[in-house]
Amino acid sequence: MAFVRRKGNSFYLVHNVRRGGKVRQLHLARLGERARITDEVVREVSKKHPFVELNWRALRAQTNQQVDLADASSPAIQKLVSNLRGLNLELADLFPPLLRISETPTVARELLVQLRLLQSTLQVKLNQFDRKRGRFSHAALRMQGR
Repeated sequence: MAFVRRKGNSFYLVHNVRRGGKVRQLHLARLGERARITDEVVREVSKKHPFVELNWRALRAQTNQQVDLADASSPAIQKLVSNLRGLNLELADLFPPLLRISETPTVARELLVQLRLLQSTLQVKLNQFDRKRGRFSHAALRMQGR
């Protein structure tokens, strides 16, 4: 039976196997600081361990749970807020003339593509929070009134 295990600051997908009467843990994949089973993880594990049968649907349901935004002291929320603050500061320091100075136009193009992707992701997430029926709808309405 495969399961997700935390070791240090990282999560791992592991599977118990019995060898010589002893149970050993077979490390299938490193999932990172936030346990997520992506299509890439599924492909890699299936390729490296073709004889291990896994219930990917159950594993994804176990790992891809939403972050509980109600607990402001959780490490996941603290890290998310810290990352967002850092990103805001980095973006505030970025000015279009800096892109023209860039040695390669490829860097400027990639930066613009990533900024547009960030913009669309943010819009999707803000729309999800603005829905009237979610548990965060009252907070979104209070923020609009400011």
